[in-house]
Amino acid sequence: MATNKLAALVVLVAFLAGPAACEGINICLNFNGWLKPSILDPLFCPRGSGPPVPSPSGSGLSYGYYNTRCPTAEKIIKDAVKKAVDENPGIGAGLIRLFFHDCFVRGCDASVLLNTTNSQNSDTEREGLPNKDSLRGFEVIDEAKTAIEAACNNTVSCADIVAFAARDASYFLSNGSINIRMPGGRYDGRESFANETDQLPGPFSNVAQLQASFAAKGLTSDEMVTLSGAHTIGRARCMFFSSRFSEMDPAYAAKLRAQCNGNGNTNVNQDDVTSNVLDKQYYQNVLDNKVLFASDAVLNSTVTRAQVTENADKAGEWERKFEKAMEKMGKIKGDQQGLEIRKVCWRVNNVGLY
Repeated sequence: MATNKLAALVVLVAFLAGPAACEGINICLNFNGWLKPSILDPLFCPRGSGPPVPSPSGSGLSYGYYNTRCPTAEKIIKDAVKKAVDENPGIGAGLIRLFFHDCFVRGCDASVLLNTTNSQNSDTEREGLPNKDSLRGFEVIDEAKTAIEAACNNTVSCADIVAFAARDASYFLSNGSINIRMPGGRYDGRESFANETDQLPGPFSNVAQLQASFAAKGLTSDEMVTLSGAHTIGRARCMFFSSRFSEMDPAYAAKLRAQCNGNGNTNVNQDDVTSNVLDKQYYQNVLDNKVLFASDAVLNSTVTRAQVTENADKAGEWERKFEKAMEKMGKIKGDQQGLEIRKVCWRVNNVGLY
C-alpha cells in the first residue's frame, strides 16, 4: 500500500511539473520500471524503439592517463577503496552502483555526486527516485579526492575517481577475480537534475524495458544481462520486491517475509548465498527463482535464459564479460559543454559562473 501511494504521488508530481519536466518524454519512459506496471496503463504509454545508439567510443579517454600527470592518483583511490571495503563490503557494492548511476545519466561525468550545481538547483540526481536515500560511497570518493588534490592540484576529475573506485571495488569484492581495464581522462559536469534519473532501469522493468534502457546508452542485450550480475552484491529495500513473494521460491520468500516484517524500508541482501562476493552466483539465483526484483526474474525468459545459463555454468565466463562491459560503460560520454575538474566533488567550481 505504501509503495502504491508513493508511486501515485510521483506520477502526480510529474504531471504537475508541466512541460518543462515532461516535454517530449513519454510518461511511461519517465519511470522506466521504477513504478509497478499496474500504475501506468499500457494503452496510454506505447513503447517504441528509437534510433540505434552507437557503441560508446570513449573518445578522449586513454589507459594510464595519469601515469605522468599524477602518478599517485590511482594508488590513492585504490587504498581508499580497500580501506572502505575492508570495513564494510557494502560500501564496495555502493561504489559500483554509484558508477552505474553516474554513467547512465549525462554520461560518466560525476553529475551523480552533485548537490550544488551551475544552475544552483537542489533537485539533483541524488534526489531522484532511483537514488534518494539509497546511494552509498560518497565519503570514499571525497576522501580520495582530498588526498589527490593535496598531491596533484586540479588534475584528477571526480568522474575518473568514481570510475576507478568502481574498478577497484570490483577487484576487492571478487577476491581478485575481476580486473577491469578502465581508461581515464573524463571531465566533471556542472549540471544534475533529479528528473533525468528516469533513464535508469528500475526493479519493475521487463526484458524489453531493460534492453531499451541499455540500448539507449549503446549497450547490447548481452551486456545488459552481464551488468545485471552486479546484483550479486549489495542490499535492497523491501518495497521494491515485496509484491513478488508469491512468484519466488517458497522457502526463499518465507525468509524474506520474516526479514522485511511488513516494513518496506527494511534492507536485505540481494544475494542470499554469497552476499559480499562479486561472483556468478546471481545467475544461479535467477534460475532458482531466488532473486528479489522483477527485473532480475525476467532474465529467466526465452529471450535471455541462454545467457543466464551460460553465465551460471561456465567458470570465468561472466567475470570476463563483466570486465569488458564495465569498461565499455565507462566510455559513455554525454554533453561535453561546460565541463571542468572539480575541486570538491559535491559542488561545481565557481557556482553560477563559467
